[in-house]
Amino acid sequence: MQGLLMDFWGRGGPWIASIGLGLLCCHDLSPAWGTAGHASLDSHESQPALQKAPPQTRVKEQWSDTHQDRDSRLRPSFAQGSVPSVADLSDVAPTDWAYQALQSLVERYGCVTGLPGGGFEGRRSLTRYEFAAALDGCLQAWGERRSLDDLSAEEWETLERLQRDFRQELNSLGDRVADLDRQIAQLEAQEFSPTLVMGGESIIALSAGFGGNDTSGDATNPVLTHLTRLGFVSSLTGRDRLRLEFQASNFANRGFASPSGFNSDMALLSFQGNTNNEIQLSRLEYRVALSDRFVITARPVGFSLSSVLTANSPYFDAGRGAISRFAEASPAFKLGRLDAGGGFDWLISDTVRLQGAYGVRNSHRPQEGQGLFNSDHSAFGVQLFLKPAPTVLTGISYLNSYSGNGRLDTFTGSFLADTNSFINEPARIQGVNATLQWRVVENVTFSTWGTWLFSDALDSDRSATTTSYLFGLSYADPFQREGDLLALLVGQPLRVVSGTGLPFGEDEDTSLHFELFYRLRLSDRISITPGVFVVTNPEHNADNPALVVGTIRTTFRF
Repeated sequence: MQGLLMDFWGRGGPWIASIGLGLLCCHDLSPAWGTAGHASLDSHESQPALQKAPPQTRVKEQWSDTHQDRDSRLRPSFAQGSVPSVADLSDVAPTDWAYQALQSLVERYGCVTGLPGGGFEGRRSLTRYEFAAALDGCLQAWGERRSLDDLSAEEWETLERLQRDFRQELNSLGDRVADLDRQIAQLEAQEFSPTLVMGGESIIALSAGFGGNDTSGDATNPVLTHLTRLGFVSSLTGRDRLRLEFQASNFANRGFASPSGFNSDMALLSFQGNTNNEIQLSRLEYRVALSDRFVITARPVGFSLSSVLTANSPYFDAGRGAISRFAEASPAFKLGRLDAGGGFDWLISDTVRLQGAYGVRNSHRPQEGQGLFNSDHSAFGVQLFLKPAPTVLTGISYLNSYSGNGRLDTFTGSFLADTNSFINEPARIQGVNATLQWRVVENVTFSTWGTWLFSDALDSDRSATTTSYLFGLSYADPFQREGDLLALLVGQPLRVVSGTGLPFGEDEDTSLHFELFYRLRLSDRISITPGVFVVTNPEHNADNPALVVGTIRTTFRF
């Protein structure tokens, strides 16, 4: 069995390094449904729809404001629309040595203006360009109020000398303003948002394993690990979203699930992964709203069915949700160990949503049996997502998958379940999944999901049926502490319940997963989550003693 496990790990293990997708930057609900009024109804990886982005006019306003601030340095104190009186300048007093000069400029020429806030900043240094701009503004202000013929001979001579001395700066000033106008026109024509939002998350956890077989223990010692993610989000048109995410992690050798540990995927944590502390691109996604109710998604890196289909789990968050991989969301949304795909999200009405997703493994390889439409591992899913009441969210999904080796590859149940008891030949996998979240009272949320997967070999009469379910109850803001969450989760990891011609038969017994965690909010950006989960009869085998995994997870968001 250990040899088979090692072979399984050799084929599918590297995907474990990408566990824990999602931050970041955009947990958005639909324009019609708005944001959830309760933390327990927030979703994690997929969302009902992309929020309507700021209109393009907002982008133009931002650019206009930017260049206005830059141009204001050329005319700090002189411009059209002068102050009515020098007394309106808050930082100018009658005892100042230049008070009389300012008073004359205001009353006779009307070409002195204050800065925002009503000040003048008379002690600030002045460049030649600034003086040239002030001179030009003063001439324009005079021209609007009086004729140049009203100037005395002495004033006329002074103006001529100033224009002559500053001719070069005045000409250069005109060129600079024209250049700014060209830049603004070019930026507006490109319609590119100047806003790039950066966010990140670092999960640092102290974890340990207990129990299991007598042979367990070599790889269940306490460990201190991290998962760090950095994401960037931007918009090109105001109605789309481009997201990139990089991550680094160091939970090595499958952690407590390794053959030298508990030897079971039931011991996997939700936030574990291993890149050997090297930074890797973990997500690349582009979403665009074709209308206020229809969004399409393309994700060539880091795809799973939950990238489009709403997982509808209040615990689907590596940093703030469930501590185990099994309890965070239904295994149906992890089917196939996919890496690229896309889909659509259609808000039919304010209470009905239709979602569809398609993904493959090795989409970037053009060889036979790989690629986008000829891959030996692919999955399609469609979900009807409903909001029958303000406190209820529910979804019903149909899944259709193809596996070249007959495996499910969800890493959420027994070894027999995830390999379909070694069908070991091409198989068609169909499934049904149902989810529910119900806010029973203001601070209490009940959630559940159930999955049935039916696998049929294409070259023989072999078949397998696997099931999984979970019930969750959470209490938000206990002890009047806003942002805290206490949760109890109970479920059955993926299990082979029946089959035909299976080489290793069905799972004989039933494992149950019990999980308890308390998320303690220290600030808007820091939380600490002590938690523990217990799995009885690991691998659905009553001969295996219960395994226990405990952790103290600290999450930093920035």
